[in-house]
Amino acid sequence: MAEPAAPGARGGPLTGVRVVDITTIFMGPSATQMLGDLGADVIKVESPGGGDVVRGIGPQGEQRMGPLFLAMNRNKRSIGLDLKHPEGRAALLELARGADVLTYNVRPQAMARLGLDYETLAAINPRLIVVGMFGFSQRGRYAASAAFDDLIQAASGFPDVIARATGGPPRYLPVTLADRTVGLYAFGVISAALYARERTGRGQRVDVPMFETMVPQVLGDHLYGHTFVPPQGDFGYPRLLSPERRPYATRDGHVCCLIYTDAQWRALLQAIGQPGLFDSDPRFASIATRTRHITALYGLVAEEIGRRTTAEMQALLAEADIPVFPMHTLESLLDDGHLHDIGFFSETEHPQVGRIRQMAVPSEWSATPPPEPTPAPRVGEHSRAVLREIGYDEARIDALMRTGAAFEPNDEPGDSA
Repeated sequence: MAEPAAPGARGGPLTGVRVVDITTIFMGPSATQMLGDLGADVIKVESPGGGDVVRGIGPQGEQRMGPLFLAMNRNKRSIGLDLKHPEGRAALLELARGADVLTYNVRPQAMARLGLDYETLAAINPRLIVVGMFGFSQRGRYAASAAFDDLIQAASGFPDVIARATGGPPRYLPVTLADRTVGLYAFGVISAALYARERTGRGQRVDVPMFETMVPQVLGDHLYGHTFVPPQGDFGYPRLLSPERRPYATRDGHVCCLIYTDAQWRALLQAIGQPGLFDSDPRFASIATRTRHITALYGLVAEEIGRRTTAEMQALLAEADIPVFPMHTLESLLDDGHLHDIGFFSETEHPQVGRIRQMAVPSEWSATPPPEPTPAPRVGEHSRAVLREIGYDEARIDALMRTGAAFEPNDEPGDSA
């Protein structure tokens, strides 16, 4: 007879892995949602006063179910614990005793003040993998500094690169790039740590600092001439910094294309009726010369594309075997034919806020497919169930609820305690 499924097990490649998730906002929740998407039992620990602050942003925020929260917290269960209360902390430690991973995204000093430092957690569960996502390595002078997406974008040079490319003022990218990139890296780190534990039998502490994760994202492209000592050129990969590297305006929209290799440039010049230009113009001589003159060459491309419609350019470039794609808007993305073919967007009934749109898990597995998603939880929705799983009886659970050490949703919409 098959063994009964462990509490919270839903199938998928990470089934049987239990994650205690003390993260909030974007970075940590995006990492743990990826784990949950692949079948891990992610238990989101939320504090009194409404839980994760992102719950309150946007439509349905008054229900503590805003769109940003829904987008990053499916496939999780929520337990409400006051970690500043002795009994709430004790419940967390008991939860950690049987967990595989514990994630947090406050500074380590804050974890220590709560009595949840790595040494304490490892003494309870030597197999536990404790992953901290925070601003800076603890070995440098910024160790105790707070960090958010905007700060880390600025610290790692993204606004400067934008200013160099556009000639305008420094700007942040209008996506939470640092949070989501570090979250993605943390997801990989956690998976690797689980693999290492399979070989060694031991857990470990892993720090994932935002600053040190994001600096290579910028300097990997733009250290450029300063890769060499002494420098053999300036900072900045010219192709990426060219003001002409952009979606090109057609007569009725925009298209994006990448003309990179000798063959692609020859094909483009043939397509626009100037085949002799490749051999007669020294700017086309090699990828090195093209890179040095990339703004002028991209300007030529922009001029030619501007004379034609989007459909004409798609056909022309596709026939020349040049990668091309029309520029989507946020609105048109929802109608993309390819995404429709694969069922990327789906609609489901959320038990609290009604019908919502959600996106698919972006990986396809032949043997251990991700499980069907579960809805983002209410604050403390699974408090009683999780406490029972770690051995608390009903009398003890009721006592925790009375003292406020633990909590569950009230009947009033939007309330959490």
